[in-house]
Amino acid sequence: MNCSISGEVPEEPVVSKKSGFLYEKRLIERHIADYGKCPVTGDPLTMDDIVPVKTGKIVKPRSLTAASIPGMLGMFQNEWDALMLSNFALEQQLHTARQELSHALYQHDAACRVIARLKKERDEARSLLAQAERQAPLPASAVTANVSALSNGKRAAENEDMGPDAKRMRPGVSESIIAELTECNAALSQQRKKRQIPPTLAPVDALERYTQLSSHPLHKTNKPGITSIDINLSKDIAATGGIDSSAVLFDRTSGEILSTLTGHSKKVTSVKFVAPKDVILSASADKTVRIWQGSEDGKYDCRHVLKDHTAEVQAVTVHATNNYFVTASLDTTWCFYDLSSGLCLTQVEDPSNLGYASAAFHPDGLILGTGTTGATVRIWDVKSRGNVANFDGHTGAVTAISFSENGYFLATAAHDGVKLWDLRKLKNFRSFELYDQDTPTNSVDFDHSGSYLAIAGSDVRVYQVGSVKAEWNCIKTLPDLSGTGKATCVKFGPDARYLAVGSMDRNLRIFGLPEDNASTES
Repeated sequence: MNCSISGEVPEEPVVSKKSGFLYEKRLIERHIADYGKCPVTGDPLTMDDIVPVKTGKIVKPRSLTAASIPGMLGMFQNEWDALMLSNFALEQQLHTARQELSHALYQHDAACRVIARLKKERDEARSLLAQAERQAPLPASAVTANVSALSNGKRAAENEDMGPDAKRMRPGVSESIIAELTECNAALSQQRKKRQIPPTLAPVDALERYTQLSSHPLHKTNKPGITSIDINLSKDIAATGGIDSSAVLFDRTSGEILSTLTGHSKKVTSVKFVAPKDVILSASADKTVRIWQGSEDGKYDCRHVLKDHTAEVQAVTVHATNNYFVTASLDTTWCFYDLSSGLCLTQVEDPSNLGYASAAFHPDGLILGTGTTGATVRIWDVKSRGNVANFDGHTGAVTAISFSENGYFLATAAHDGVKLWDLRKLKNFRSFELYDQDTPTNSVDFDHSGSYLAIAGSDVRVYQVGSVKAEWNCIKTLPDLSGTGKATCVKFGPDARYLAVGSMDRNLRIFGLPEDNASTES
């Protein structure tokens, strides 16, 4: 009688009550401990179902082949032959596996090359489609004799009309557009005289108690970092631009990501809402600006890809009419665009051949502020595109600009801190040197009422807006909780009820009052 597992005569035989099969005790104990079932029938089996079989102690006889030296030599020879055959079979299997692996790797490489070629063809087709859309017939107000020959591509076509200095010719800002800008300026200036602080604005004592309410991972972990924030105040929706080359739309109320805008090939440097038209603008280090149009299903499609710049586009700012916008680039130019057509109406060069690191429209829309890489702040008359004032005094590139809603104050940020400028007297009346010489100031933002100023560097500080002579008091300092030591951007929410902060990790952080957050969620 042999063991049902090993096939050998058992030294301690046991038998299963359920199946009646005979086993070696140590083998069936190990099998039951590992699997808990009969190795032959597969039925559940425990050691209580095993009964030992008593046998007489006898000496097992040797097999005939092991009874003599010639028999043992023959047995060894057979075992050696079996070992060699097994080794040969293993080598054959290894060779087959290597061939299959080599074939699979070749197929994978070929597939990757096909995918790369298809992506390239897709991008080329998208580019051609975007150019075709942008070369469609324009409104009569924007049509000039040479518009049909203009191109928004990076390189000019051979038959493109060029100026005497070998630069692309632009349609220019027409009289009707200037009249529209002037009319908007008059209306907003009149409203500003009657403007009062809204009763719903968060009071100073509320800002003093602000703390982190939430943290939302919006961007990719392999390329962390948020470079820009904008907030649609009417819908309480935030847009963030990331180093991962995408822009993300985030609903603060629900805490959900509404949409992720992909298409740029390098980091997104600036994002802006054009709220009434459900449009988002994104600028990138890939030298392009994209216009994203929202649809009823909540998705955003890229309507235009603008390629008028030849270097990184650092900033985009929207005019108060919501019909025009300006982009600023390191290629030493800023461009004035028509939003509906995506056409660059005019491109203005820096008089000192300095690149632009920031730009912002004055609330009234007839003044444009730009920050250069050479530490100079330039003020432009939008109608004439003339440089009407320059502010010097910073150290390093001017990375952020924010106009106060009162129309009188301008805040600029650079490596050496923040400077406040009086636009009536065109002079600097206050400076904040908040951090050490190795820590730049990255962002400044006035709230929509012009009552508070937020500054981002190694932390975020909130100041109560004073006047030229009255002090600007720091009412709250919010630490950088990202662990990177660098808050890159800051933006006030509606009525300054919260602050949205981006850092060099992938999280958007919301600071405010816990009770306000609880009431919003309920």
